[in-house]
Amino acid sequence: MKSRGTKFCAPTRSFFNDMRKPVTVRQIQNLDKIAIERYGIPSLVLMENAGRAVAEEVKKYLRKKERPRVCVVCGSGNNGGDGFVVARHLVNAGILAKIFIVGKIQQLKYDAAINYQILQRMECPVVECRGTKFCAPTKDIARADVVVDAIFGVGLDRTIAEPFRSVIETINREAKYVVAIDIPSGLDGTNGKIYGVCVKADKTVTFSFPKKGFFKNHGPRQTGRVVTVDIGIPEQVIRKVLVDRL
Repeated sequence: MKSRGTKFCAPTRSFFNDMRKPVTVRQIQNLDKIAIERYGIPSLVLMENAGRAVAEEVKKYLRKKERPRVCVVCGSGNNGGDGFVVARHLVNAGILAKIFIVGKIQQLKYDAAINYQILQRMECPVVECRGTKFCAPTKDIARADVVVDAIFGVGLDRTIAEPFRSVIETINREAKYVVAIDIPSGLDGTNGKIYGVCVKADKTVTFSFPKKGFFKNHGPRQTGRVVTVDIGIPEQVIRKVLVDRL
């Protein structure tokens, strides 16, 4: 009697080539939602994959530098959580990292709070920037070989106010090299417009797909070099976003 054997789970590789196709903010949000709610991928796993991928890009840039310094500037949402993951992986690689959060640590929720707590257990201090004025880490930003922008993600839909505005202006004025997580803070991912002020990145490490706003209006001037990375979204979800055009 012949054995039937087992079937392989074979991907359709052509869909991975479609990671170059730009999508809207709504599409990328639907992609994440489907992966989490229908496929059961914990959002914490996606955040870990995202942060690790950004950290790898930062390490590539720092490869030839002696005793490199990195400044990670975080918001209180998921983008900030990605920043905490980036900082952890950089510290684990022996890179000096200074971490700031714009706002109150108490505002952190869910996955971002978990990754903040991990840093605390590692005895990595996170400095709060509160009030109407920046907390004056200008020297840290100026001295850093890389500043990681982890303030706002693609969900931003309002004009940027203080203290975020001053933070972004300080980064643009003082930073030597800026890596933006997923999108430069202040840029609309769909139409490329700016919400009052926007980080000017040298490199944007974006997740799953580039965003349409990268190529419209102010987008090309703010994103720098765009690198698209895979964070573990199933191919079936990718197909749904690309073909069904959610």
